[in-house]
Amino acid sequence: MNGGGRAEAEAAHIKPVEHAGPDSIQNGIALSGTVHWMFDRGLIGLSDELEILVHRKVNDRQGVEAMINSTGRLQAPALAAHRPHPAFLAWHRDFHGFS
Repeated sequence: MNGGGRAEAEAAHIKPVEHAGPDSIQNGIALSGTVHWMFDRGLIGLSDELEILVHRKVNDRQGVEAMINSTGRLQAPALAAHRPHPAFLAWHRDFHGFS
């Protein structure tokens, strides 16, 4: 839900095309506009087990956690072939300094 209470979803690349990321289902996730913005800037990321990670550089951790799935995990597709590929998730974590 967005700030106006309306459902929204945007397709987000895990590894951006500008960094040689492909336009493929395993390199994408559906996020709200605000969460997409946070993901693109490395404020949040995903573990290989699809746990939502909040970066240590986030100043308002509670505010970020209020916007993400309360389970702390990505709601992933049932088919493994449609889930984010670990190589793209690892690229995103490395690029944004999650280690």
